[in-house]
Amino acid sequence: MKHILAALALGLIATPVLSQDRLTVMLDWFVNPDHGPIILAEEMGYFADAGLEVEIVTPADPNDPPRMAAAGRVDLAVSYQPELHLNRREGLDLVRVGTLIETPLTCLVVRADGPVQSLADLAGRKVGFAVAGVQEMLLAAMLDHNGLSVGDVEQINIGWSISPALMSGQVDGVIGAFRNFELNQMEIEGHEGRCFYPESEGVPSYDELIYVARADGLDRDTIARFLLATERATADILNDPEAAGERFFASSAELRNELNTRAWGDTWPRFATRPAAVDHGRYDRFEAFLVAQGAVNTAIPAADLVVDVTAQAAQ
Repeated sequence: MKHILAALALGLIATPVLSQDRLTVMLDWFVNPDHGPIILAEEMGYFADAGLEVEIVTPADPNDPPRMAAAGRVDLAVSYQPELHLNRREGLDLVRVGTLIETPLTCLVVRADGPVQSLADLAGRKVGFAVAGVQEMLLAAMLDHNGLSVGDVEQINIGWSISPALMSGQVDGVIGAFRNFELNQMEIEGHEGRCFYPESEGVPSYDELIYVARADGLDRDTIARFLLATERATADILNDPEAAGERFFASSAELRNELNTRAWGDTWPRFATRPAAVDHGRYDRFEAFLVAQGAVNTAIPAADLVVDVTAQAAQ
């Protein structure tokens, strides 16, 4: 028996380490609490456990991630459900393969002490946006819900400068602000903000942050392992958000600041606990909304927009 055990031990030692599959993920923005499950899956070794070597990259331009994924330059991109619906009309061969944050975060922010006390007050005023297309579409729907049109406001592309543009008076409102960040940033700077929520202003609820991938040649198995690793990290976050937050902030000195600390508490309850699962009805309803708004002519079936890669991988 001793000889058998020794032989087994030598066999285990001699077994080569299996190579890991590489996966490149482009975030929608610079690293922040929105990306908690991704960062923690890396820090906790869950990607390694899944046989993955994940490279996390940030975009130079917030419009880049879906285009990089469609071009095959990255394997996954963090994007937005509303943007996916429009990207498909632009000829980008993308599908949603997972969800990161399953509730809307986007809102239209104004200064609480400013002249805009209702959306109707935006008539004749300036509204800034960061991502062309999707945010302009949301703004149009919210204005329409309040008896205005896009022609009643002046739209200005402010890029990354969301809160500063509003606090400095460059614009009177900003569409595309995240309610877990911009309100906190404004408060830190001594300004109180007010959010108008799309889902309360005529826009159906949607998944804020999703993972998109190129539909052609989709590697379901590798993506499924990525999502299961982030699902493990999300469970850790929900079970002990304070400890998970500490681990997140410890991953990079740049992350530990007052804004991110405040944002973490506003963000972690919104992470998708089943990132691979998908609500087809939610995507069908958003398509119907786009048709009703006149933004598109015909609806794309949800089955053509979304994929449950874990279900595919299990077959």
